[in-house]
Amino acid sequence: MNAPLQAKAVKTTCPYCGVGCGVLARPDGFGGAQVQGDPEHPANFGRLCSKGSALGETLSLDGRLLHPMMRGPAGVMARAPWDDALNAVAKGFRETIARHGPDSVAFYVSGQLLTEDYYVANKLMKGFIGSANIDTNSRLCMASSVAGHRRAFGADTVPGCYEDLDEADLLILTGSNAAWCHPILFQRMLKNKRERGARIVVIDPRATPTSDEADLLLQIAPGMDSVLFSGLLAYLADQGVLDRDYIRDHTNGFSEALARARHIAPDAEAVAEQCNVPRERIETFFAWVAATRKTVTLYSQGVNQSAQGTDKVNAIINCHLATGRIGQPGMGPFSLTGQPNAMGGREVGGLANQLAAHMDFEPGNVDRVRRFWDAPAVAPRPGLKAVDLFDAVAQGRIKALWIMATNPVVSLPRADAVRTALGNLELLVVSDVVAATDTIRAGAHILLPAAGWGEKDGTVTNSERRISRQRGFLTTPGEAQPDWWIVSEVAKRMGFANAFNYASAAEIFEEHCALSAFENGGTRDFDIAGLGTLSHEDYAALDPVQWPVAKNETNGAKRLFAAGGFYTPDRRARFVAVAKPKLAAEPGRYLPLLLNTGRIRDQWHTMTRTGKSPRLGAHIEEPRIAVHPDDAQSFNIEDGAFARVSTLHGSAVLRVAVTPSQRRGEIFAPIHWNGETASDARVGALVHAACDPISGQPEMKATEATIAPVQFAMHGFFLTRKPVDLPTGVWWARSTVEGGFGYRIAVPSSNTKHWADIARDLLGNDEIYAELLDEGQGRYRAAIIRGETLDACVFLAKSPQALPGWEWLKQQLAAPSLTEPARRALLAGRAAEAGTDSGPVVCACFGVGRNAICRTISDRRATSPEAVGRELKAGTNCGSCIPEIRRLIAETEAQPQPQAV
Repeated sequence: MNAPLQAKAVKTTCPYCGVGCGVLARPDGFGGAQVQGDPEHPANFGRLCSKGSALGETLSLDGRLLHPMMRGPAGVMARAPWDDALNAVAKGFRETIARHGPDSVAFYVSGQLLTEDYYVANKLMKGFIGSANIDTNSRLCMASSVAGHRRAFGADTVPGCYEDLDEADLLILTGSNAAWCHPILFQRMLKNKRERGARIVVIDPRATPTSDEADLLLQIAPGMDSVLFSGLLAYLADQGVLDRDYIRDHTNGFSEALARARHIAPDAEAVAEQCNVPRERIETFFAWVAATRKTVTLYSQGVNQSAQGTDKVNAIINCHLATGRIGQPGMGPFSLTGQPNAMGGREVGGLANQLAAHMDFEPGNVDRVRRFWDAPAVAPRPGLKAVDLFDAVAQGRIKALWIMATNPVVSLPRADAVRTALGNLELLVVSDVVAATDTIRAGAHILLPAAGWGEKDGTVTNSERRISRQRGFLTTPGEAQPDWWIVSEVAKRMGFANAFNYASAAEIFEEHCALSAFENGGTRDFDIAGLGTLSHEDYAALDPVQWPVAKNETNGAKRLFAAGGFYTPDRRARFVAVAKPKLAAEPGRYLPLLLNTGRIRDQWHTMTRTGKSPRLGAHIEEPRIAVHPDDAQSFNIEDGAFARVSTLHGSAVLRVAVTPSQRRGEIFAPIHWNGETASDARVGALVHAACDPISGQPEMKATEATIAPVQFAMHGFFLTRKPVDLPTGVWWARSTVEGGFGYRIAVPSSNTKHWADIARDLLGNDEIYAELLDEGQGRYRAAIIRGETLDACVFLAKSPQALPGWEWLKQQLAAPSLTEPARRALLAGRAAEAGTDSGPVVCACFGVGRNAICRTISDRRATSPEAVGRELKAGTNCGSCIPEIRRLIAETEAQPQPQAV
C-alpha cells in the first residue's frame, strides 16, 4: 500500500545536463518520489527528457554510501564515527602540507556539486591551504568554452539565452548531438523550425539523431571546425556581410583574425577539401549564414573536447563578432554546457586556473580575495589542471587527494594509468553517494557519505546563466551530510574554524554574492550583488534568475554585448587569429582508425544514478562500438558480434554496431560503462591525454585505434533478483531490469558442462527448479521459481539465435506471477509461445518498444511520429526518440507490401 503523496510538490532542479530543467517532486513516503517537469520553470516549461522523467526510479538506497568508512591496518574498510573520519582527513592533509608543502595536496571536484559546496571547497584549497590544486571534471566538458570566452570577451560570459533558440532563423549545431544530450532545448529548436520555418544545420563527423532533423548536414573530418569557421569568416568578408560599425566601435584585432582565416581557408573549395565535405554543401552553408542575420551557433563537446578546442570556440565567436550577431534576440554563439552546475563551478573558481567570482590570478585579484576572505595564504598562481593533476599523482608530487562526487578512474583519459596512480597516494579521500565505484576500488583510504539529489539544498547555474534552486524533499539517509558541511568540518579541524563556521547553504550563498560584488563596480561580469541581501526565507523561495544581478536589482540580464561593454581592460572584444588545425593524433599503419567517444541518450556519466532505472537501461543495454560498413568488412567484423578496440593506452571488448552514420576510418564508443556494469568496457582507458594548450581540456574525440574480431563460443542471458559476481573470462554487461538485474554474457569455450557448473553455483544448486543441459547441442538453461514468480534464470547457447527473447525474459522476471504458458515457454527456452515481445525500448519516457511501434506503423498505418504518439504516447514527452521513430516509419514503408489477389 502506497503512502499518500505530499500535497504540495517541491520545486527543484534536475541534476543531469546543463539545461537546468525545473522539476516538481512529491515524496511517496517510502524514500522515493513522483517527479514531473515544472511548467513554470523558464528552462523547460514542464518538459523533462527521459533521464529527468525517470529520476524517481533512481532514489533507492541500493548501493548508497551511508556511513563514514576508514581503511584499517589490514586494508579492510570499516565503518567509523564522523569525528574519527573528519579528524583523519584533516590530520592527513595537515601532515602532508607540513612535510611537502601546500602543492602536495589536491582536490578533484565535480559539476554535480552545488554552488555552495563548490564555493567552500575552493575557499579551503585556494584561500587557506594556499594551493590552487583544485580542478573539476568540468575540465573535461567545457574548459575550452571558458577559455574562448575569456580570450574574446575578457570573461567567461555566455552572451545569450534560451529564448534565442525560439527567435533564430538559422540554428547551427556543431559538435552537438542535442537531440540526445540536450533534448529539451532541441525540442525548442524543432518547434521554431515547425512554426517559424527556422533552418537547422548540423556539423558533426557522425550522422546522429540530431542530424536526422537537420536541413543540412556537414559531416566534416575530425578537428576541422576551425577550418570551416575560418572559411566562413573569409566568405562573410568577401560578401560584404560584415557589421563594420560594430567591428569599429566594439572590437580589436579583426584584420589579423581575417588574414589568418584567409590563410587557413581562402575559399569554399579549400574548406571542402580540408573538411572532406562536398563543395556544394559548404557553399550552401556559407550562403545561408550570409543571408540570415538571426543566427545562433550552438556548440558542445565535439568542439570543446579537442586539442584545438579553444581555437574552435574563437573561430565561431569571430564570425558572430564580425557580423554584430551577438547579444540580440535570436543571435549569438552559445555553449551547451554538459553538467548541471558546471557554470556554478566556474563562478566560484572550481577550475584550477580561476580564483573566485570569475577572477583570475592577476595580483590585484589575489589581493582582493585575500582581503575579502581574510586569508593570508591565498594561492598566488594557477594550479594543476585535471590531466596534469593526475600526472602529478603518478609522479608522486601529489601525496594527498580528495575526490568529490566524481569517478575519474572511468571518465579521465588513460583511465588505467589514473587507477594505478591512485594506488600510490599516501591519502585518498572520496566523498560520494555510492559505496562502490571504480575510483573507490582503486584504493580509497577514507570514504565520506554525501547527501544526494533530493536530499541536499543549494543552487545551480545552467547554460544560460540562470541560477536555480535545488531543494531537498527527502530525509537524508544514514549519516550522509551535504558536501559543504563535510568540507567545512575538515577546514575547522585544520585550524580555519572562523572562516568556515557556516550553519546553512544560505549563509554560503550570501558570502558568494558579497564576493561577486566586492570592489566590482561593473568591471567584472559575474555580479550577483542583488541577491546578496536575500533573507534566508527569500533564499529558500528564490525563483530562477539570470546573472548579472546588480545591487538593488532582482532581475538579471537576458543578453549581453549587443552594444559592446566587454570585460577586457578597454571594454572591447578581441578577435582571435586561430591556428591552422592539426589533430594531436593521426591514424597510422598499426592504428589506422580514429576513436571518437561520447554519450548515449538515456545514460549519464558513469551510470551511478541512471544505471538504477530499468527504463533508462532498456534502450542501449550493452557497451558498443559503431563502425562504418566498409571498415567492418576490412577488419572482418560483423554487426552484433564482438570486437576488441585497442589503442596505445588500453583496450575494451564491445558489441559491434555497423552503421553508415560513421565516416570511414572512424569508430565511436559511449563513455558510460565501467567496472561495476561491464567486464571490459571502460572506454576512458583507451583515450589519449593530449590536451588543448590553453584550456587544458583533453582530446576525447580522436584517438588512434584499431579493431579486431573477438570470438566467443557461447552466448547467453542471466537474470536474477540480486547482483552476481561472474568469473574471470566471462564477457558481461549488466543492466537494471524490473525486479532485478539482467546480464548479457558470452563465454570463451564451448565446454557446456563447465559453464553449467558455474551457473549452478551462481544460482544456488539446492534451489534450481528446473534445468536442461544438452552438451551435444551446446545448450544450457536453468530457472529458479519461488511460488508463482521467477527468481532467476540462465540461458546459454552456441548460437544467439537459439536463445529466447531478451525483452520477453525481462517481462517474466518483472511479472507478479508466471502464467502457465509462460512457465512452459520458459522451460522450453522459447518465448514466442507465451505472448508478445514488445522489443527493445525506443521511447524510454513511456517504455514503448520497437516491436510495438512497428506494429502500430503497419497495422494502424501510422505514417508520422505524431500518429505513433497518438496511439502509443511514444515521442510525446521529451521527443528524443522521434528520430528513431521516423527511421522505423521509413524502414516499414520501404518494405514490400503483400499484393492483392
